[in-house]
Amino acid sequence: MLDVGLAVVSALECAAEGVPFARDAGVPWAVGVVFGLLAGSVLVVRRVWPVAVVLVAIAVTPAEMGFLLGVVGLYTLAASELPRRIIGSLAGMSLLGTLVVTFVRVRQDMAHGDLEIGDWFIPFAAIATSLGVTAPPVLLGLYVGARRRLMESLRERADSLERELQLLAERAEERAEWARGEERTRIAREMHDVVAHRVSLMVVHAAALQAVARKDPEKAVKNAALVGDMGRQALTELREMLGVLRAGGDGGRAERAAVPLAAVGVAAAAAASRAVGDGGRSAEGPCLSELEELVGQSAAAGMVVALSVEGEVRSYAPEVESTAFRVVQEALTNVHKHAAGAKTYVRLAHRVSEIAMQVENEAPPEASSVSSVRLPSGGNGLVGMKERVSALGGVFVSGPTEAGGFRVSAVIPAS
Repeated sequence: MLDVGLAVVSALECAAEGVPFARDAGVPWAVGVVFGLLAGSVLVVRRVWPVAVVLVAIAVTPAEMGFLLGVVGLYTLAASELPRRIIGSLAGMSLLGTLVVTFVRVRQDMAHGDLEIGDWFIPFAAIATSLGVTAPPVLLGLYVGARRRLMESLRERADSLERELQLLAERAEERAEWARGEERTRIAREMHDVVAHRVSLMVVHAAALQAVARKDPEKAVKNAALVGDMGRQALTELREMLGVLRAGGDGGRAERAAVPLAAVGVAAAAAASRAVGDGGRSAEGPCLSELEELVGQSAAAGMVVALSVEGEVRSYAPEVESTAFRVVQEALTNVHKHAAGAKTYVRLAHRVSEIAMQVENEAPPEASSVSSVRLPSGGNGLVGMKERVSALGGVFVSGPTEAGGFRVSAVIPAS
């Protein structure tokens, strides 16, 4: 509608200016009006063909018509996406045409006596008029075009950022879901390692208590005391772990769901690492110095177990010692579950840049008083051990031996 309105106004202007042009050219005034209408109406296609509009405006400049046509055409040309050299060339042509026509017209007026000013006025008037008609629309068009391109660029950048943010949000949700799964697995592994060993020993002691309750009351009392101690330790360890998981207030609220679950998992892992051994455990988790106590607990439960240590005993990083301890602990638990009564060998080797451990049991006896004890198994013990060792860059191997027993071996880098 704007283009049509400008075209109508331009056509009426050119038609009115066509009357004196026809008189000066010696043609009927109707010809000048029609010529002006046709020239001015070209403005309706200024957005599609701005070059054509400017060329028509330059062409009718000698006829002293098309002021609106030239101004709007130059503005549209400068605001378009055309190369700067084309815009500059056409603007220069329009400036030159207006300069020549104005120079000639002012000189003719002075020659006819219409103007009585010095000769200096002719070039001044020509330059001022040509610049006043050409420069403002060109500069305004260049500014509007640059601003439009800037806004389009900003809009495209905003759309791109929105798409990137959406993609990042989707990836963050995927990572959060993956982290939740990883932490659930870690917490389950920690709880399995911490509680399963003591509960297994409790079951073994309970079976032994049942077997000797009437025959040897004194031994039964001793086994009952051991079962009570094991149960209290297991409950203490479980309370520590659950206490860490509950830390942080009402974590079940929806607004707390955005808190990274990894923080809870790390805290739970730290609590699980502390929940080993008796009340004198170190705050950093189980250490290799507690292996003798661990083996002694299995021996007290009726297992024939031997511990051997090779190399120079030294301290390692807390995570290394904790992982080594857990591997031996879980391996002994599996012996209680699956090979009750079998003779077991625990070997620990301190090497230059690594620490190696091996738990190997012989084939269980055919008939044993403790073989009837059936301990439940979740099937995650070996998987958990392998995950622990692999997380530290170590190697874990497990499998049956040729003699009918089972062997668990692990090598962990010292640092």
